[in-house]
Amino acid sequence: MSFLQTFTTNYAIAIAITLHVLSTVVWVGGMFFAHTALRPAATHLLEPPLRLPLMSQIFSRFFPAVWVAIILLWVTGLWVIFSYGGMSNIKMHIHIMLGLATLMTVLFIYIFFVPYPGIKQAIAQKNFKQAGKNLVSIRQLIYTNLWLGIITIIVGTAGRYM
Repeated sequence: MSFLQTFTTNYAIAIAITLHVLSTVVWVGGMFFAHTALRPAATHLLEPPLRLPLMSQIFSRFFPAVWVAIILLWVTGLWVIFSYGGMSNIKMHIHIMLGLATLMTVLFIYIFFVPYPGIKQAIAQKNFKQAGKNLVSIRQLIYTNLWLGIITIIVGTAGRYM
């Protein structure tokens, strides 16, 4: 491989890994903020007729960023894997990270297509009891995804040293 090919390949991998990490920060960091700071404050300060539309509006702004992050995570992750020769040439911690990423993606898709439309519909109908049930479902799934994300970060960063 020539110097130019090596430089170009290394440059592309550096860009891919940077986008991968930034996408992780957006998704997992957003879940951490929402679960540990935003939701408790909103619950403490706002009654359901105000809190539920607020959370729905937050999701309507956060979820498109999550979609972009997920796409970037998959594209960049697979780019790096195949830059190193494919699945047979990567270490176990990358396989584990890929499995966790699959589970996280499936959970987000479920959130987006099942309880999220339900909360929007219930709010439009002023059915705050049903909206609350949908919000509880979303909160529990985000909490699960948050922990999966934290574990994935640990595996992805520390795994190479184990």
